[in-house]
Amino acid sequence: MIRVEDLHMHFGGIRAVDGVSLEIASGTITGLIGPNGAGKTTLFNIIAGLYKPTAGYVFLDGDDVTGLPPHALFARGLLRTFQIAHEFSTLTVRENLMMVPDGQPGERLLDTWLRPATVRAQEAAVRAKADEVIDFLQIAHVADEYAGNLSGGQKKLLELGRTMMVDAKIVFLDEVGAGVNRTLLNTIGDAILRLNQERGYTFCMIEHDMDFISRLCDPVIVMAEGGVLAQGSADAVKANEDVIEAYLGTGLKNAAVA
Repeated sequence: MIRVEDLHMHFGGIRAVDGVSLEIASGTITGLIGPNGAGKTTLFNIIAGLYKPTAGYVFLDGDDVTGLPPHALFARGLLRTFQIAHEFSTLTVRENLMMVPDGQPGERLLDTWLRPATVRAQEAAVRAKADEVIDFLQIAHVADEYAGNLSGGQKKLLELGRTMMVDAKIVFLDEVGAGVNRTLLNTIGDAILRLNQERGYTFCMIEHDMDFISRLCDPVIVMAEGGVLAQGSADAVKANEDVIEAYLGTGLKNAAVA
């Protein structure tokens, strides 16, 4: 579904992404791991259209989408979440979900005057979809709560829910487990697995929790110093000496392997 060819992103003399080539197959949950500063989030930002790369190409379903803005990629079914949740804090959970679908007639002033029945029908359909998502994620108890009052884990669930409000092809999750307690992390993991297995969602996720990665992801891609260091199953990359060295340093590698 996603193919990246010889991707580079330079910030002055810093090569944040340096010659990355990789593929994300349709129907997979692909993990992207690596030490801090490896270039993972920068790679996400390029694929999701926040950055235009210095060089290289991004393909979605075989189409060159390099440098397309986020809204154009959204229309093609490519969505992402952020390490720090970007909720509308003064809207309820349900209202946050209802904001997502594009092209709602109620967004146009003339439609609210000239086509009120159409606006009401569309709003009812979007609300029904939002309620379906709320039930799927088991967050009905906070459906009418202001999003700004949610816990960190609940906000991550809300971000995942927003991807369900449209026909997503692939979702990029940036540290969905960061700052989330273990119980909510398990709930998020269950939702990701169900979306993958029952609805055919393709995911690529940055994560530092290797237990979470091992539970969900195959394959796992490891980045270090702006490039791809290794890829394979979670067990294979955890046993890879180059990966251990990238995370722990040469002096600790032998102790880690032992």
